Amino acid sequence: MVETRLRVDLLTREYPPHVYGGAGVHVAELAKVLRRSADVRVLAFDGPREEAGVTGYDSPPPGAYPNPALAVFDIDLKMAGGAAGADLIHSHTWYANLGGHLGGLLHGVPHVLSAHSLEPLRPWKAEQLGGGYALSSWAERTAYEGAAGVIAVSAGMRRDIIKAYPFVDPDRIEVVHNGIDLDKWRPRRDAAAAEAVRRRGIDPEAPAVVFVGRITRQKGLPYFLRAARQLDPGVQIVLAAGAPDTPEIAAEVRGLVEDLSRDRQGVIWIEEMLAQAELDAIVSHASVFVCPSIYEPLGIVNLEAMACGVPVVATATGGIPEVVQDGVTGWLVPIEQRDDGTGTPLDPDGFVADMAAALARALSDPARLAAFGAASRRRVEDHFSWDAIGLRTMAVYRKVAGL
Repeated sequence: MVETRLRVDLLTREYPPHVYGGAGVHVAELAKVLRRSADVRVLAFDGPREEAGVTGYDSPPPGAYPNPALAVFDIDLKMAGGAAGADLIHSHTWYANLGGHLGGLLHGVPHVLSAHSLEPLRPWKAEQLGGGYALSSWAERTAYEGAAGVIAVSAGMRRDIIKAYPFVDPDRIEVVHNGIDLDKWRPRRDAAAAEAVRRRGIDPEAPAVVFVGRITRQKGLPYFLRAARQLDPGVQIVLAAGAPDTPEIAAEVRGLVEDLSRDRQGVIWIEEMLAQAELDAIVSHASVFVCPSIYEPLGIVNLEAMACGVPVVATATGGIPEVVQDGVTGWLVPIEQRDDGTGTPLDPDGFVADMAAALARALSDPARLAAFGAASRRRVEDHFSWDAIGLRTMAVYRKVAGL
Protein backbone atom coordinates (compact mmCIF):
# COMPACT_ATOMS: atom_id res chain seq x y z
CA MET A 1 0.00 0.00 0.00
CA VAL A 2 1.41 3.40 -1.00
CA GLU A 3 1.49 5.96 1.80
CA THR A 4 -0.20 9.25 0.89
CA ARG A 5 2.16 12.19 1.24
CA LEU A 6 0.94 15.19 3.19
CA ARG A 7 0.26 18.12 0.89
CA VAL A 8 1.59 21.32 2.42
CA ASP A 9 0.97 24.72 0.83
CA LEU A 10 3.53 27.35 1.81
CA LEU A 11 2.18 30.91 1.50
CA THR A 12 4.78 33.65 1.30
CA ARG A 13 5.43 37.10 -0.04
CA GLU A 14 9.02 36.27 -1.01
CA TYR A 15 10.21 33.35 -3.10
CA PRO A 16 13.06 33.09 -5.62
CA PRO A 17 13.96 34.96 -7.67
CA HIS A 18 12.24 37.69 -5.64
CA VAL A 19 13.88 37.45 -2.21
CA TYR A 20 14.42 40.59 -0.14
CA GLY A 21 15.15 39.36 3.37
CA GLY A 22 15.53 36.48 5.79
CA ALA A 23 11.96 35.23 5.51
CA GLY A 24 12.37 34.66 1.78
CA VAL A 25 15.58 32.70 2.33
CA HIS A 26 13.82 30.67 5.01
CA VAL A 27 10.87 29.68 2.81
CA ALA A 28 13.07 28.76 -0.15
CA GLU A 29 15.26 26.48 1.94
CA LEU A 30 12.34 25.04 3.91
CA ALA A 31 10.49 24.14 0.72
CA LYS A 32 13.57 22.36 -0.58
CA VAL A 33 14.03 20.16 2.48
CA LEU A 34 10.31 19.48 3.04
CA ARG A 35 9.89 18.14 -0.49
CA ARG A 36 11.78 15.04 0.61
CA SER A 37 8.83 13.96 2.76
CA ALA A 38 5.80 16.00 1.68
CA ASP A 39 3.99 17.25 -1.41
CA VAL A 40 4.94 20.93 -1.17
CA ARG A 41 3.26 23.71 -3.16
CA VAL A 42 4.34 27.33 -2.88
CA LEU A 43 2.02 30.31 -3.33
CA ALA A 44 3.91 33.60 -3.61
CA PHE A 45 3.74 37.26 -4.55
CA ASP A 46 5.54 38.93 -7.49
CA GLY A 47 4.02 37.15 -10.47
CA PRO A 48 4.27 33.75 -12.16
CA ARG A 49 7.23 31.41 -11.71
CA GLU A 50 8.59 28.69 -13.96
CA GLU A 51 9.36 26.31 -11.09
CA ALA A 52 7.00 23.35 -10.87
CA GLY A 53 4.69 23.46 -7.88
CA VAL A 54 5.01 27.23 -7.46
CA THR A 55 2.18 29.68 -8.16
CA GLY A 56 3.01 33.37 -8.24
CA TYR A 57 0.31 36.02 -8.15
CA ASP A 58 0.58 39.37 -9.89
CA SER A 59 0.14 42.48 -7.79
CA PRO A 60 -2.87 44.68 -8.52
CA PRO A 61 -2.04 47.54 -10.90
CA PRO A 62 -0.61 50.71 -9.33
CA GLY A 63 -3.35 52.90 -7.95
CA ALA A 64 -5.88 50.09 -7.71
CA TYR A 65 -6.07 50.63 -3.94
CA PRO A 66 -5.48 53.75 -1.84
CA ASN A 67 -3.10 51.89 0.50
CA PRO A 68 -0.57 49.12 -0.27
CA ALA A 69 -1.91 46.96 2.58
CA LEU A 70 -5.15 46.56 0.64
CA ALA A 71 -3.17 45.33 -2.37
CA VAL A 72 -1.61 42.70 -0.09
CA PHE A 73 -5.08 41.56 0.98
CA ASP A 74 -6.05 41.26 -2.70
CA ILE A 75 -3.32 38.66 -3.17
CA ASP A 76 -4.18 36.99 0.15
CA LEU A 77 -7.70 36.34 -1.11
CA LYS A 78 -6.30 34.70 -4.24
CA MET A 79 -3.93 32.60 -2.13
CA ALA A 80 -6.79 31.45 0.08
CA GLY A 81 -8.63 30.13 -2.98
CA GLY A 82 -5.45 28.72 -4.51
CA ALA A 83 -4.79 26.51 -1.49
CA ALA A 84 -7.69 24.20 -2.39
CA GLY A 85 -6.60 20.57 -1.97
CA ALA A 86 -3.98 21.24 0.70
CA ASP A 87 -3.87 19.09 3.83
CA LEU A 88 -2.15 21.88 5.75
CA ILE A 89 -1.38 25.54 5.05
CA HIS A 90 1.79 27.19 6.37
CA SER A 91 2.05 30.99 6.02
CA HIS A 92 5.03 33.28 6.51
CA THR A 93 4.94 36.94 7.64
CA TRP A 94 1.89 39.18 7.88
CA TYR A 95 1.85 39.54 4.11
CA ALA A 96 0.62 35.95 3.75
CA ASN A 97 -0.88 35.30 7.20
CA LEU A 98 -4.36 36.46 6.23
CA GLY A 99 -4.28 34.23 3.14
CA GLY A 100 -3.34 31.29 5.35
CA HIS A 101 -6.02 32.06 7.91
CA LEU A 102 -8.78 32.42 5.32
CA GLY A 103 -7.54 29.40 3.37
CA GLY A 104 -7.66 27.26 6.50
CA LEU A 105 -11.24 28.32 7.19
CA LEU A 106 -12.32 27.98 3.57
CA HIS A 107 -10.91 24.50 3.04
CA GLY A 108 -11.26 23.14 6.59
CA VAL A 109 -7.57 22.39 7.08
CA PRO A 110 -5.05 23.39 9.78
CA HIS A 111 -3.21 26.67 9.37
CA VAL A 112 0.31 26.93 10.77
CA LEU A 113 2.25 30.17 10.66
CA SER A 114 5.89 31.00 11.23
CA ALA A 115 6.72 34.06 13.32
CA HIS A 116 9.61 35.80 11.59
CA SER A 117 8.72 39.17 13.13
CA LEU A 118 5.80 40.76 14.96
CA GLU A 119 3.94 43.88 13.88
CA PRO A 120 3.45 45.16 17.48
CA LEU A 121 7.25 45.24 17.79
CA ARG A 122 7.72 47.22 14.59
CA PRO A 123 5.68 50.39 15.19
CA TRP A 124 8.00 52.40 12.95
CA LYS A 125 6.23 50.70 10.02
CA ALA A 126 3.51 53.30 10.47
CA GLU A 127 6.02 55.61 8.70
CA GLN A 128 5.99 53.22 5.76
CA LEU A 129 2.35 52.08 5.62
CA GLY A 130 0.38 54.86 7.28
CA GLY A 131 -3.09 53.47 8.08
CA GLY A 132 -2.02 50.24 6.44
CA TYR A 133 -0.04 49.47 9.60
CA ALA A 134 -3.33 49.09 11.45
CA LEU A 135 -4.46 46.67 8.74
CA SER A 136 -1.24 44.63 8.82
CA SER A 137 -1.48 44.46 12.61
CA TRP A 138 -5.11 43.31 12.43
CA ALA A 139 -4.32 40.64 9.84
CA GLU A 140 -1.40 39.29 11.87
CA ARG A 141 -3.32 39.23 15.16
CA THR A 142 -6.31 37.52 13.57
CA ALA A 143 -4.11 34.85 12.00
CA TYR A 144 -2.17 34.17 15.22
CA GLU A 145 -5.28 33.85 17.34
CA GLY A 146 -6.87 31.45 14.84
CA ALA A 147 -3.82 29.35 13.94
CA ALA A 148 -3.67 25.65 14.75
CA GLY A 149 0.03 26.02 15.37
CA VAL A 150 2.62 28.80 15.59
CA ILE A 151 6.31 28.29 14.88
CA ALA A 152 8.63 30.77 16.59
CA VAL A 153 12.11 31.07 15.10
CA SER A 154 13.63 31.49 18.57
CA ALA A 155 12.76 31.16 22.25
CA GLY A 156 12.98 34.95 22.43
CA MET A 157 10.37 35.20 19.69
CA ARG A 158 8.14 32.75 21.58
CA ARG A 159 8.25 35.04 24.62
CA ASP A 160 7.41 38.02 22.40
CA ILE A 161 4.40 36.21 20.90
CA ILE A 162 3.02 35.34 24.34
CA LYS A 163 3.39 38.97 25.40
CA ALA A 164 2.03 40.52 22.18
CA TYR A 165 -0.83 38.06 21.69
CA PRO A 166 -1.99 36.83 25.13
CA PHE A 167 -5.01 35.06 23.62
CA VAL A 168 -2.74 32.60 21.79
CA ASP A 169 -2.45 29.34 23.72
CA PRO A 170 1.27 28.93 24.62
CA ASP A 171 0.93 25.18 24.04
CA ARG A 172 0.38 25.92 20.33
CA ILE A 173 3.72 27.76 20.03
CA GLU A 174 6.73 25.63 19.06
CA VAL A 175 10.32 26.85 18.68
CA VAL A 176 12.03 25.85 15.43
CA HIS A 177 15.12 27.89 14.60
CA ASN A 178 16.00 29.16 11.16
CA GLY A 179 18.55 27.12 9.26
CA ILE A 180 21.50 27.73 6.97
CA ASP A 181 22.63 26.11 3.72
CA LEU A 182 26.11 24.95 4.70
CA ASP A 183 27.14 24.26 1.11
CA LYS A 184 26.06 27.67 -0.16
CA TRP A 185 27.50 29.64 2.76
CA ARG A 186 31.08 28.66 3.46
CA PRO A 187 34.47 30.32 3.92
CA ARG A 188 35.65 31.70 0.55
CA ARG A 189 39.11 33.22 0.77
CA ASP A 190 40.67 31.92 -2.44
CA ALA A 191 42.14 34.05 -5.21
CA ALA A 192 38.84 34.39 -7.07
CA ALA A 193 37.06 35.57 -3.93
CA ALA A 194 39.83 38.05 -3.17
CA GLU A 195 39.54 39.47 -6.68
CA ALA A 196 35.77 39.75 -6.28
CA VAL A 197 36.13 41.91 -3.17
CA ARG A 198 38.84 44.04 -4.78
CA ARG A 199 36.42 44.89 -7.57
CA ARG A 200 34.20 46.39 -4.88
CA GLY A 201 37.02 48.55 -3.56
CA ILE A 202 37.69 46.31 -0.55
CA ASP A 203 41.28 45.42 0.39
CA PRO A 204 41.17 41.69 1.22
CA GLU A 205 44.34 41.99 3.31
CA ALA A 206 43.15 44.85 5.53
CA PRO A 207 40.87 44.53 8.58
CA ALA A 208 37.20 45.03 7.82
CA VAL A 209 33.90 45.21 9.67
CA VAL A 210 31.01 44.10 7.45
CA PHE A 211 27.30 44.91 7.81
CA VAL A 212 24.65 43.22 5.64
CA GLY A 213 20.99 44.14 5.80
CA ARG A 214 18.09 46.25 4.67
CA ILE A 215 17.97 49.89 5.70
CA THR A 216 15.17 49.67 8.24
CA ARG A 217 14.78 50.82 11.83
CA GLN A 218 15.02 47.33 13.25
CA LYS A 219 18.48 46.67 11.77
CA GLY A 220 20.05 49.50 13.77
CA LEU A 221 22.47 50.63 11.05
CA PRO A 222 22.62 54.27 12.29
CA TYR A 223 23.94 53.05 15.66
CA PHE A 224 26.74 51.13 13.96
CA LEU A 225 27.66 54.09 11.75
CA ARG A 226 28.06 56.21 14.88
CA ALA A 227 30.09 53.48 16.58
CA ALA A 228 32.35 53.18 13.52
CA ARG A 229 33.62 56.73 14.13
CA GLN A 230 35.42 55.39 17.20
CA LEU A 231 37.29 52.60 15.39
CA ASP A 232 40.89 52.68 14.22
CA PRO A 233 41.03 54.57 10.89
CA GLY A 234 42.78 51.60 9.27
CA VAL A 235 39.69 49.42 9.66
CA GLN A 236 37.46 49.22 6.57
CA ILE A 237 33.73 49.75 7.03
CA VAL A 238 31.82 47.66 4.47
CA LEU A 239 28.09 48.13 4.12
CA ALA A 240 25.98 45.87 1.93
CA ALA A 241 22.84 47.83 2.67
CA GLY A 242 19.92 48.84 0.48
CA ALA A 243 16.13 48.76 0.07
CA PRO A 244 15.35 51.53 2.58
CA ASP A 245 11.92 51.36 4.17
CA THR A 246 11.29 55.09 3.95
CA PRO A 247 12.87 58.21 2.44
CA GLU A 248 13.49 59.45 5.98
CA ILE A 249 15.69 56.57 7.08
CA ALA A 250 17.39 56.53 3.66
CA ALA A 251 18.34 60.19 4.15
CA GLU A 252 19.52 59.56 7.72
CA VAL A 253 21.79 56.70 6.69
CA ARG A 254 23.15 58.59 3.68
CA GLY A 255 24.02 61.56 5.87
CA LEU A 256 25.80 59.34 8.41
CA VAL A 257 27.78 57.55 5.68
CA GLU A 258 28.81 60.89 4.16
CA ASP A 259 29.92 62.20 7.56
CA LEU A 260 31.90 59.01 8.24
CA SER A 261 33.52 59.11 4.79
CA ARG A 262 34.74 62.66 5.38
CA ASP A 263 36.58 61.56 8.52
CA ARG A 264 38.13 58.30 7.33
CA GLN A 265 39.02 56.29 4.27
CA GLY A 266 37.85 52.76 3.55
CA VAL A 267 34.09 53.28 3.82
CA ILE A 268 32.53 51.07 1.13
CA TRP A 269 28.76 51.19 0.63
CA ILE A 270 27.18 48.69 -1.76
CA GLU A 271 23.52 49.58 -2.23
CA GLU A 272 22.42 47.09 -4.88
CA MET A 273 21.34 43.50 -4.22
CA LEU A 274 24.37 41.22 -4.51
CA ALA A 275 24.55 37.74 -5.95
CA GLN A 276 24.96 35.17 -3.20
CA ALA A 277 28.45 34.10 -4.30
CA GLU A 278 29.75 37.67 -4.23
CA LEU A 279 28.17 38.34 -0.86
CA ASP A 280 29.71 35.11 0.44
CA ALA A 281 33.13 36.34 -0.68
CA ILE A 282 32.67 39.75 0.96
CA VAL A 283 31.48 38.28 4.26
CA SER A 284 34.27 35.69 4.22
CA HIS A 285 36.83 38.50 4.05
CA ALA A 286 35.42 40.28 7.09
CA SER A 287 37.52 40.40 10.21
CA VAL A 288 34.26 40.59 12.11
CA PHE A 289 30.59 40.80 11.14
CA VAL A 290 28.37 43.34 12.89
CA CYS A 291 24.65 43.03 13.64
CA PRO A 292 23.48 46.18 15.47
CA SER A 293 19.78 45.25 15.33
CA ILE A 294 17.39 46.59 17.95
CA TYR A 295 14.82 43.97 16.91
CA GLU A 296 15.82 40.57 15.58
CA PRO A 297 13.73 37.41 16.10
CA LEU A 298 16.76 35.27 15.22
CA GLY A 299 19.02 36.86 12.60
CA ILE A 300 19.76 34.73 9.54
CA VAL A 301 22.56 37.14 8.58
CA ASN A 302 24.45 36.04 11.68
CA LEU A 303 24.11 32.39 10.66
CA GLU A 304 25.40 33.28 7.19
CA ALA A 305 28.43 35.08 8.61
CA MET A 306 29.18 32.27 11.04
CA ALA A 307 28.90 29.70 8.24
CA CYS A 308 31.59 31.73 6.45
CA GLY A 309 33.84 31.28 9.47
CA VAL A 310 33.48 34.87 10.68
CA PRO A 311 32.87 35.91 14.31
CA VAL A 312 29.99 38.27 15.07
CA VAL A 313 29.52 41.36 17.21
CA ALA A 314 25.77 41.65 17.76
CA THR A 315 23.16 43.20 19.99
CA ALA A 316 22.03 41.02 22.88
CA THR A 317 18.36 41.22 21.91
CA GLY A 318 15.63 38.92 20.60
CA GLY A 319 16.89 35.56 19.38
CA ILE A 320 20.46 36.71 18.71
CA PRO A 321 21.87 35.25 21.97
CA GLU A 322 20.54 31.84 20.85
CA VAL A 323 22.85 32.04 17.83
CA VAL A 324 25.90 34.07 18.88
CA GLN A 325 27.67 32.64 21.92
CA ASP A 326 29.30 35.46 23.82
CA GLY A 327 33.00 34.78 24.26
CA VAL A 328 32.90 31.72 21.99
CA THR A 329 31.67 32.70 18.52
CA GLY A 330 31.55 36.46 19.03
CA TRP A 331 30.63 39.28 21.35
CA LEU A 332 27.17 40.37 22.52
CA VAL A 333 26.56 44.07 23.07
CA PRO A 334 24.28 44.74 26.07
CA ILE A 335 21.21 46.88 25.54
CA GLU A 336 18.37 48.22 27.67
CA GLN A 337 15.36 49.00 25.51
CA ARG A 338 12.11 50.89 25.75
CA ASP A 339 9.15 48.66 26.47
CA ASP A 340 6.94 50.46 23.93
CA GLY A 341 7.44 48.16 20.96
CA THR A 342 10.11 50.29 19.29
CA GLY A 343 13.12 48.59 20.88
CA THR A 344 14.81 52.00 21.10
CA PRO A 345 17.83 51.93 23.45
CA LEU A 346 17.20 53.70 26.74
CA ASP A 347 20.77 55.00 26.51
CA PRO A 348 21.58 55.37 22.79
CA ASP A 349 25.00 56.91 23.41
CA GLY A 350 25.90 54.13 25.83
CA PHE A 351 24.76 51.49 23.33
CA VAL A 352 26.91 53.06 20.61
CA ALA A 353 29.90 53.25 22.96
CA ASP A 354 29.48 49.61 24.01
CA MET A 355 29.26 48.54 20.38
CA ALA A 356 32.40 50.46 19.48
CA ALA A 357 34.22 48.92 22.46
CA ALA A 358 33.16 45.39 21.48
CA LEU A 359 34.32 45.91 17.89
CA ALA A 360 37.63 47.39 19.04
CA ARG A 361 38.18 44.49 21.43
CA ALA A 362 37.43 41.99 18.66
CA LEU A 363 39.79 43.65 16.18
CA SER A 364 42.62 43.89 18.70
CA ASP A 365 43.37 40.16 18.72
CA PRO A 366 43.64 38.46 15.28
CA ALA A 367 44.37 35.06 16.84
CA ARG A 368 41.19 35.19 18.89
CA LEU A 369 39.24 36.31 15.81
CA ALA A 370 40.47 33.22 13.97
CA ALA A 371 39.52 30.92 16.87
CA PHE A 372 36.07 32.48 17.19
CA GLY A 373 35.58 32.19 13.43
CA ALA A 374 36.34 28.46 13.50
CA ALA A 375 33.98 28.02 16.45
CA SER A 376 31.28 29.89 14.52
CA ARG A 377 31.42 27.47 11.61
CA ARG A 378 31.27 24.47 13.96
CA ARG A 379 28.24 25.92 15.74
CA VAL A 380 26.14 26.32 12.62
CA GLU A 381 27.15 22.85 11.43
CA ASP A 382 26.07 21.32 14.74
CA HIS A 383 22.85 23.23 15.40
CA PHE A 384 21.44 24.99 12.33
CA SER A 385 21.44 22.60 9.38
CA TRP A 386 18.30 22.59 7.21
CA ASP A 387 17.95 18.83 7.58
CA ALA A 388 17.35 19.28 11.31
CA ILE A 389 14.99 22.23 10.75
CA GLY A 390 12.95 20.21 8.25
CA LEU A 391 12.49 17.33 10.68
CA ARG A 392 11.34 19.69 13.46
CA THR A 393 8.90 21.43 11.12
CA MET A 394 7.38 18.14 9.98
CA ALA A 395 6.92 17.21 13.64
CA VAL A 396 4.86 20.40 14.11
CA TYR A 397 2.76 19.52 11.06
CA ARG A 398 2.06 16.02 12.36
CA LYS A 399 1.09 17.40 15.76
CA VAL A 400 -1.46 19.94 14.47
CA ALA A 401 -2.81 17.50 11.86
CA GLY A 402 -3.24 14.76 14.47
CA LEU A 403 -1.01 12.31 12.58
